[in-house]
Amino acid sequence: MTQETQLGFYFDSSKCTGCKTCHIACKDRMVGKTRSQDDVVRAGVSALPGMLWRRVYEYGGGSWAQNGDNSYEQDVFAYYASIGCNHCSEPVCVKACPTGAMHKRKEDGLVLVQESLCIGCESCSRACPYDAPQIDVERKVMTKCDGCLDRLKEGKKPICVEGCPLRALDFDTMENLRAKYGEGDGHFAPLPSPSITSPNLIVKAAKKAQPSGAGNGRILNIREV
Repeated sequence: MTQETQLGFYFDSSKCTGCKTCHIACKDRMVGKTRSQDDVVRAGVSALPGMLWRRVYEYGGGSWAQNGDNSYEQDVFAYYASIGCNHCSEPVCVKACPTGAMHKRKEDGLVLVQESLCIGCESCSRACPYDAPQIDVERKVMTKCDGCLDRLKEGKKPICVEGCPLRALDFDTMENLRAKYGEGDGHFAPLPSPSITSPNLIVKAAKKAQPSGAGNGRILNIREV
């Protein structure tokens, strides 16, 4: 299938302060999209366990060492990564889906779920290295970032992009993003290797960002993500 155009994200980790506004803005929109107002008031956000379409990872590591002269040396680092669906060119979630519910649109490259075909088997979630597909346990269907389709139709950016106070996120055609930001710095931890799915994501690394898969640090807010 020839892709007519491809939408994607840009993320600048050097600007990100970990405020999680993108995370909250996406969560608010997701709750409103998948639940009626009465359902939200009655059950609360806790009725949607695990459904986080965008997550902000805190990643850090390193250590301090004392020298013989009582001076210290350190290689400590910490930075943030805002991660969601990257609407990959080779989406393993689509390959793993047994019903065709998970599919990639020809006109813009967005990876979407056709809920009428979804059986909630979670094969897509297990396959995705970005943990993008999320199970709606009440409706028993998979859900995920749709690029804020309703906003795109109005000429707006996705809510996570417009919500970021430091403009660390952007969204456009990959052609436009490359013209604006170049090819970026390549994936850094905790992002997986881009060779797995060919994600449509350009990233700028923080000053002390660690190579993807290096194992020099760890996710510090694992309970949040």
